[in-house]
Amino acid sequence: MNPRLAAARALAAVLSGKASLNSSLPAQLDKVDERDRGLTQDLAFGTARWQPRLELLAAQLLQKPFKAADVDVQALLLVGLYQLFHTRIPAHAAIGETVGCADKLKKPWAKALLNAVLRRAQREGEALLADMQRDPVVRTAHPRWLQKALKAFWPEQWEAICAANNAHPPMILRANRRHHSRDAYLALLGEAGISASPCVYSRDGIVLAEACDVRSLPGFAEGWVSVQDEAAQLAADLLELAPGQRVLDACCAPGGKTCHLLEAEAGLGHVVAVDLEAKRLTRVRENLERLQLQAELIACDARDTASWWDGKPFQRILLDAPCSATGVIRRHPDIKLTRQADDIPALAALQGELLDALWPTLEVGGMLLYATCSSLPTENTEVIDAFLARTPGARELDLATQAGLRQPHGRQLLAQEGGHDGFYYAKLIKIAAARD
Repeated sequence: MNPRLAAARALAAVLSGKASLNSSLPAQLDKVDERDRGLTQDLAFGTARWQPRLELLAAQLLQKPFKAADVDVQALLLVGLYQLFHTRIPAHAAIGETVGCADKLKKPWAKALLNAVLRRAQREGEALLADMQRDPVVRTAHPRWLQKALKAFWPEQWEAICAANNAHPPMILRANRRHHSRDAYLALLGEAGISASPCVYSRDGIVLAEACDVRSLPGFAEGWVSVQDEAAQLAADLLELAPGQRVLDACCAPGGKTCHLLEAEAGLGHVVAVDLEAKRLTRVRENLERLQLQAELIACDARDTASWWDGKPFQRILLDAPCSATGVIRRHPDIKLTRQADDIPALAALQGELLDALWPTLEVGGMLLYATCSSLPTENTEVIDAFLARTPGARELDLATQAGLRQPHGRQLLAQEGGHDGFYYAKLIKIAAARD
């Protein structure tokens, strides 16, 4: 299959609200030649990354919008525009190959339309985009609701956040301290000819100068190292783990933090890892097996403690709550297409429900670390503020890190070009049990 057609079909599923790129793209990648898979992935992710800008440009070039039944043609046009303005693919190849894909959609009328619009974009696109730069959606390539929210919450940083969201993320590793210290593993990378440097905030973090196949990393198969963003790596040390503790990792998939907890403290008494869907636990299980670690995996709604909790209190809880993922847009650019403003209050309500449900499973004196990969205070400091107000036995603790910005509650890490993702942490201690 032509990589442009594969990318367009994956994107069409996203545009129609039926899937994310993570779920729609793999099936399309299986249909293209192996040598074209990298191009297919770049076309899909790159088009999603710049979609808000490309969509407005397309509206200027089209006489009327596409019908809902023609979302596949819409996606193909966006893939063509992405090639013209954000890749080094020669224009004649970008246009010719993209137009040729219309035959496979069984919509012959689309060939003439795509050809005319893409050729006009080649002639007039730069001037049109220049005229549209006053629109912050065009300038930042973020949907209007998100651009406005970031500007309102982060008036000094919002444009830098958008720029970081549009940049390609660095490849960051987590050295497994059960095998090697970070410095020792950096030496191994140097011997392998892989340029890397230590992360600023994570004691186990390593950022690579260039992304590479994990199979080229020394000892990857043996569990010496994992791929994990620096911001996510902070959880293990912020939890203040100690031997013998019972630890809950709620909403654990894909398991990077679960594994890091076990790497960071080999003497943990028992680790329970919960996630809503059994199929998501497959990745957790695979990661544990590669790293030769053990945890009890449970597929269920973490809020329904009666169905999974054995009544033995936990000394530590990590709640990496479901969120808008607005802090990891650079890794999942289709978030720009799938998230809507109405999602945020609903997610904040879910986060509060999870805190309320899990708090009784924490022993008095125990700590709960609340985390999200959101950049929106609605899901972060405001959730913690509301929880503390309705939970007399909860108190907030300072976080032992300089990463991010201090908030009314917790610390907010904003996505950094060349550095960590956007993330949020707040730490709570239980000073008293709830009164009956």
